[in-house]
Amino acid sequence: MNFLSIAILYALSGFLMKLSDDEYDVKSNKIIAIVIGILCAVAIAYLSSNNIEASYIFIGIMIGTALSFKIDGIHHIITLITFILLLIIWGFHDLNLATLGICAVSAFIDEIGNDNEKIYNKSKFLRVFFEYRLTMKISILILAILGFLQSVAGFQIAIIDVLSISTFICFLLFELSYEFAGFTFKKYLN
Repeated sequence: MNFLSIAILYALSGFLMKLSDDEYDVKSNKIIAIVIGILCAVAIAYLSSNNIEASYIFIGIMIGTALSFKIDGIHHIITLITFILLLIIWGFHDLNLATLGICAVSAFIDEIGNDNEKIYNKSKFLRVFFEYRLTMKISILILAILGFLQSVAGFQIAIIDVLSISTFICFLLFELSYEFAGFTFKKYLN
């Protein structure tokens, strides 16, 4: 897959993920939330089966979200099942457990902190940090910097697979689209 296709799918999946959540959580529209969630699952499964770096990110998000018990609606369950079934059908990569672990743990930390008033009340910094789920962004950035250094210096980091700067950019597109969908949804409600 070329960069433009990957970037579009990251952005689309972020937008659809937030839209599905808001349809379910805010409007209580389960059917639309499920349909949008399925479309999101198709996008992230296609990305994950065709791009190993997307696999680390989206499977990591899936694991972190599941471990934090944030798969809390029928739309999440159907989206998860669709994602897993499509990965099985389309194929998935042999992943480095250390890299997958970094992605999953960072997603887990973000999910535990997000919408957690106990943490939000401790400081404004923690509120912003977890509201925008910065743990995973920082982890992906570090893996991308290591990938850049590895390509420039020519050394190999044996225990982890590193990511590319383009993957970090695509992940930011995913996150920006997620936030844009939330903004758009609020406008749509008004």
